[in-house]
Amino acid sequence: MSFNSLYQYSWNALEPLLREGFNVSIVEISLGFSLFTIFSSGFQPLGGNFADEIGPRKVALLSSILSALGFLGTSFSPSVYIFFIFWSLGSIGEGILYGIASNLAVKWFKKRMAFATGLVSLGFGLGSAFADPFILMSGNFRLVTLIIGLTELIILPILSLLIEYPTLESGKSPKEAVLSRTFWLIYLSFVTATVPLLVISSSLSIIGKALPFQELSILISIFPILSGSGRPIFGHIADKLGVIKTTVIVDTIIVLGGASLLFSQIIPAVVIIGLAGGAVITLYFNVSGIVFGTRYSTVNNGILYTGKAVAGFLGSVIFNYLFLISPFLAYLFVIISSTIGAVTLYGIFHHAQPAEGSSQVRRGL
Repeated sequence: MSFNSLYQYSWNALEPLLREGFNVSIVEISLGFSLFTIFSSGFQPLGGNFADEIGPRKVALLSSILSALGFLGTSFSPSVYIFFIFWSLGSIGEGILYGIASNLAVKWFKKRMAFATGLVSLGFGLGSAFADPFILMSGNFRLVTLIIGLTELIILPILSLLIEYPTLESGKSPKEAVLSRTFWLIYLSFVTATVPLLVISSSLSIIGKALPFQELSILISIFPILSGSGRPIFGHIADKLGVIKTTVIVDTIIVLGGASLLFSQIIPAVVIIGLAGGAVITLYFNVSGIVFGTRYSTVNNGILYTGKAVAGFLGSVIFNYLFLISPFLAYLFVIISSTIGAVTLYGIFHHAQPAEGSSQVRRGL
């Protein structure tokens, strides 16, 4: 999970180096982040289906090689277009590995599902927090991506051989899940609630361009830590208060973070969206696991995770386009998106509560 974070939370550190190295504009290089979200999330259902059917080891092994190839290929890319190809291949591996890692917690730790998933996902922030200062100091993307790629090529395949899923699980099949109205309401809520997180992940260097360089560098470095640390914190709360209720509360907090951007409070916005936004993805995985069961959670959550591709496009390309027209308009877009996420999930809260109650009985809570 720590290596997975480098594709998303190290983008703010890599983006200026890539833009300068390939001599392209902000809008052009932002396509790289959009491709990451599309391929990372788009291939999760496919990888998740194989992992649920044949087990996670072989799937994770192949995905590990792809993830490493993304960084190795970036290091040797002669043009931005070749970079896009390798970054997309690496994003496929990253996405499948993310799904397997998070669903290991969903499947194995049912009594403390939200906390366990959040704790595993803490690595999604810590990896970038460690790497970003070195990336920022490197001054060149080629050496640092080569080092990351070689490290992944050695470590990730070894870890892949040590994992397995439990047996004797129950839950709705992907077909049953996607044919339900509840799934698509959860999907809509997930997409819109994650837009602020992906805005900060992809565009913090643009949003904070008026800040002193040292201050901006600190924000870029601590944002992954905030995102990662919020996951076990809100996960622990969710196990006590209820996953669905906690997710509604977190969605509401994210709206406040978007409002902070509108009033030019960049630092509070980064802190709020980092802590709450980071927790959103794992909380929605838990919501899905509660409503649809854990037997097919890797593929069901993989389908849900495709919403991140939509959110990534909205939070990078659309946000940057609006930002060039008017920062006010761009920040208003963030607030509207997050509000839709909170209101939609609140609308299905009472409908989904019985499923959470049944899940708690099965888990012995």
